Amino acid sequence: SGRGEAERRGKMAALWRALRALPAGARGRSAGSPGAVALPRPLGADAHDEEPIRTLPPTQNPDFHGFSADPEADVLNMRAVFLAGISVAIVLGSVFVYYLPDYGSVRGGGQWARREAEIQVRDRERKGLPLLTSNYYDPKRLPLPPPE
Repeated sequence: SGRGEAERRGKMAALWRALRALPAGARGRSAGSPGAVALPRPLGADAHDEEPIRTLPPTQNPDFHGFSADPEADVLNMRAVFLAGISVAIVLGSVFVYYLPDYGSVRGGGQWARREAEIQVRDRERKGLPLLTSNYYDPKRLPLPPPE
């Protein structure tokens, strides 16, 4: 059993040396975030070569908003779109909220529903009708099929 243990240790040491010889990215460890994966370099590339930093040509607008190549027109168009978008959102949003029905806690706390119910009760009392009926519509005014 001692010989098998020594043989197993020898294999582990050889495996450890092989792993240590691999580049850091191939071992699963990298200098970046834990989810970063090191891409393999082309054959013959030096591990310390860096790509040159690309800079924008000085004629290009660094504050480009995507509306025009001309910097002044780009800023003007961006501001116009922003103003129009915010104005439309505020106006349409206000109109939407204003025209929401007022049953519940939105506006008025259900005052319209109470007023409408009181009007209906007074109207039914004046006509001598019961306050509640089982029929939503008057059955005399509905064209119903003959009973079979």
